[in-house]
Amino acid sequence: MELHIHKDYADLSAAAANMIIDCVQENPQALLCMATGDTPRLTYQLLAKRVLAENIDVSRCFFIALDEWLGVSPDNKGSCHWFLQEYLLRPMHIAPAQVHLFDAFAKDEQAACESMNQLIAAKGGIDLALVGVGMNGHIGFNEPGTSVESLTHVAVLDDTTQTVGQKYFSEKMEIKKGITVGLQQVMAAQKLLMMANGKKKAPVVSRLLTGDISNQFPASLVRLLPQAVLMVDEEAAL
Repeated sequence: MELHIHKDYADLSAAAANMIIDCVQENPQALLCMATGDTPRLTYQLLAKRVLAENIDVSRCFFIALDEWLGVSPDNKGSCHWFLQEYLLRPMHIAPAQVHLFDAFAKDEQAACESMNQLIAAKGGIDLALVGVGMNGHIGFNEPGTSVESLTHVAVLDDTTQTVGQKYFSEKMEIKKGITVGLQQVMAAQKLLMMANGKKKAPVVSRLLTGDISNQFPASLVRLLPQAVLMVDEEAAL
């Protein structure tokens, strides 16, 4: 794993956007697995701005969501679906045929998981995954204790995830379960970008870097990966 410390959130976001563009230019048919949340928002805005301004060809890329809250409408601004459409997909004019997002109301949850598994396998794995790190060390909804062999699955969300997740919603939501790409698939990505910013993430980053490497704190597993880049701003690195 490489550690990149950036001056502030703006520099961090620009660097992440540049890495995504590098990936697309090296592999125009890249499979990109994208997280949502406060941390990657500016990255996606800067990415879309550069793609349009520089006429970067993203017409052959394929985008998948890292995760989704189950039971949350795609029209809800707290959903991962809404976030990716708003900040990434629509601004870059990505065609629906280039996208596979999770159905938060899937009648057959296992079939929804298998559909994502089959897509990832058919495309030869993930070329670039951009992920955040939760306050409990989760990656996507791969909560503490998730098997490192896990593929896409439905997760019962940790109390910390349920509590922190309320910030994305305008009213209190019941968010007890999520669906997520698995640890095995994320860790096998050709490039894994993990981002963290702000003082609140400093203890998380410290544990990631100095604590035991264990699936009890999934983010620590990136230390085992030569293709992983941990990108933080100075506040998160304190």
